[in-house]
Amino acid sequence: MADKKDDLRLDDTLLTDVPPEGEDYSLEEILAEFSTQREPKLLTEEPKPEPKPEPKPKLKPEPKTKPEPEPKPAQAAELARQEARDKLLAQAVDLEKLEKELPKPPRPVSLEEVVGSTVDAVMEENQEPLLKPRRGLFSRRPLEETESLYGPPEPEPEPDPEPIGPEEDLCNAAADWRERYQARRGTVVPALFIGLVPTILAAVEKYGITVPVWSGDIRFQSIVVLTCLALNILLCRGVFVKGFSMAARKRCVGELLISISALAAAADCAACLLLEGRTAVPPYGGAACLALAFAQWGVSRECRGMYDMFRAASLDDEPPYLVTDTDRGACKQRGAVPGFYTTAMKDNAAALWQTALLPLVLVGTVVFAGLSSLGQGRGKDFLLNWSAILAAGATFALPLCWSLPWSRLSRHLQQTGCAVAGWAGAEKISRRRTMIVTDGDLFPPGTLQLNGERFYGEERRKAVAYAASMARGAGSGLERLFGSLLREENGRYEKVDDFSFFEEGGWSAAIHGESVLMGTASFMRKMTVRLPGDVNLKTGVFLAVDRQLIAIFAVKYQPAENVDYALRMMRRSRITPILASRDPNITPALLKRKFHKGVKVEFPDLTSRVALSEAEHDRDLPRALLFREGLLPYAETVTGSRKLCKSVRRSSALALLGSAAGTLLAFYLVFLGAYELLTPLSLVVFLLLWLVPVLLV
Repeated sequence: MADKKDDLRLDDTLLTDVPPEGEDYSLEEILAEFSTQREPKLLTEEPKPEPKPEPKPKLKPEPKTKPEPEPKPAQAAELARQEARDKLLAQAVDLEKLEKELPKPPRPVSLEEVVGSTVDAVMEENQEPLLKPRRGLFSRRPLEETESLYGPPEPEPEPDPEPIGPEEDLCNAAADWRERYQARRGTVVPALFIGLVPTILAAVEKYGITVPVWSGDIRFQSIVVLTCLALNILLCRGVFVKGFSMAARKRCVGELLISISALAAAADCAACLLLEGRTAVPPYGGAACLALAFAQWGVSRECRGMYDMFRAASLDDEPPYLVTDTDRGACKQRGAVPGFYTTAMKDNAAALWQTALLPLVLVGTVVFAGLSSLGQGRGKDFLLNWSAILAAGATFALPLCWSLPWSRLSRHLQQTGCAVAGWAGAEKISRRRTMIVTDGDLFPPGTLQLNGERFYGEERRKAVAYAASMARGAGSGLERLFGSLLREENGRYEKVDDFSFFEEGGWSAAIHGESVLMGTASFMRKMTVRLPGDVNLKTGVFLAVDRQLIAIFAVKYQPAENVDYALRMMRRSRITPILASRDPNITPALLKRKFHKGVKVEFPDLTSRVALSEAEHDRDLPRALLFREGLLPYAETVTGSRKLCKSVRRSSALALLGSAAGTLLAFYLVFLGAYELLTPLSLVVFLLLWLVPVLLV
C-alpha cells in the first residue's frame, strides 16, 4: 500500500506539474520546460500541398530530315562528355529546387519572443477602429470612409524678405546725380529757344506776315528745321542716353519715342532736299525740336529730384527714424539705411505704364505710315507721314509725368529734413492711406505738465517711485513726466512684476508683493477703489496700492501747433491716423477737445494698440528717412507721397491718352492727304494743349 501511495503521489506530481517538497528547480530548467511544452503549438506549420505536375505539352512530330552522318570517334567522345555534364547540372538544379521546397526545421524561440508575440496578438484583437465603415441603405457594398481626422493647422509661412541689391554709398550717389543735373540744367533754355524758332516763323507766316526767304520756300524751311534739329540733338543728348539705356533694360519710355521722332524728322528734312517727288509740304521737325526741349527739361528735373533725395539721405548713417510699410499702414520706426538705395532705384509708375503701351504706339506709327504712303502708291512720302504721326504720338507730356512731381516733392522734403525712396517707397507707405501714431507723436516732450498732486497715507517719494515704475513698464508718454519727478526726489525705479493692461483705461502690476493699480478715475471705480468725492479730473492719473488710493496726479495735455497742422494735413489728404496709444488718457475724445473738432482717428482695441505701438521699435526696410522729431515731418512724408502717386498716375493716363489720340488723328489726316489741316503749327498747338493738364496736375 505504501508503494501504491508513493506511485499515486508521483503520478499527481506529474499530472499537476508541482515539484515535490524539498526539490528545487533553476530558472533555466523552468524556461526550458515551458518552451518545450509551447513549442509544438507555436512553431508547427501545416505542410504546404505539393503542386500538381503540369501536363507536358504534346510534341508535334518533327519533320523528317535527312539522316545526319555518323560522328567520328573523337567527336563521339566529346558529345558523351557534354551529355554527362548536362545531366550533372540538371541534377544539381533539381537538388536546389528540392531543398527550397522542403520545410525548414523549426527555429528555437526564446521566452521573451513568445511573451512579446502573445501581448501583440492580444492588443491587436482588443484594438477597435476609430471609424467603422457604414453600409448604405439599399447597398450591400460598404461605403468608403470619407471622414478624416485633421491635425492642428500648420502655421502660415512667413513672406520672403525683400532682397537688397548692391548698395552704393549715399554720398557717392548724391555726387553722381549732382553732376548729371549740372550737365543738363544749362541746356534746357537754349534748347527751348532753338525749338521755338521754326514754330515762331510758322506762326508769323500764318498771320499773313511775309518772312524773307522763309515764306514759300520749302527747301529753305527744311534747311532751317534740319539745323535746329541738329543743334537740339547735340544739346539734348541726355534724352538719347536715357531713352536708349532704358531700351537696353527692356523699357520703352517717352524719351525713346521722342528720340526716334527727332531722327525721323531729320531724315524727312534730308529727303525733302535730296528726294524728288515728295509732296511739297513743310516738314514737321519743329514739333520734334520742342519735344526734345521738354524731354531735356524732364530729365533735368528727375536728376534734381534724385540729387535732393540722396543729399538728404546721406546726412546721417544712422537716421533717428525711418518710415516703413506694415499691414495696417505707414509706421515710424528706428532708423536704418540699408535697403534705401535699392528701393529708390526701382522703376516708377510712369515708366512701367509707358513700357506697356508705347511699343504699340511705336509699331502703330510705322504701320500707319506704310498704309498712308506705300498703300496709296506714294512711297516717297513715307518719311513725311511717319515723322508727322510719330511727332503726334510723342507728346510733350510723356517725359514730364514723373519728373516734375518727383522733383517738387523731393525738394520740399529735403528742406524739412526728410527723404522718400523714390516711387517704390512713396507708393508703399501711402498705399493703405493710414498712419500709425503713438503718444510721443501726438504729445511730444514738453507738452505734458503736472498741474497738481495729492497723496493719501503714503510718503511722496514712494508714490512717485511707484508711479514712475508703472509708467515705465507701460512704455507710455507719461514716463518722461514721472521720470523727471523721480529725479527730483532722488528716487529709483522699482521692479515691476506681472504687468497687465486693461481696456477700461489702466494698468496693474505687483511691486514688492503689493498689488498696484494706476489709471483713470473710471478704471479705479471699476476696480472697486474708493475715490474722494471732491475730485473731478478728466485727465487725472490715480495710483492705488492693495485697492487703497495713495496718490492723485493732475496731468495737463497741451496741444502743439505743428501737431494740429499735421492732423489737418492728414485729413485733407484723406489719410486716417491709427491711434496706438498706451496712455489711458489719450483717446479720440481728448483729441477732439485739444485739437480741431474735425479730427478723425481710428481707435482699435487694446491688444491691437499695444501691438502697433511695439512696431515702432522694429527695424524694417526703409521707405523714407526722417531726421526731425514730431508728427509734422512724418505726416508731410506720407501725405506728400500720396499726392505724388496720385499726380503721377493721373498725368501718365493723360499723356498716354494724348499719345494714342494724336497717333490716330495724324494717321487719319495724312491718309486723306489733308496736309493743309495738319500743318506743323497746328501739330505744335495740339501737343501743347495736351501738356497743359499735366502741368496743372
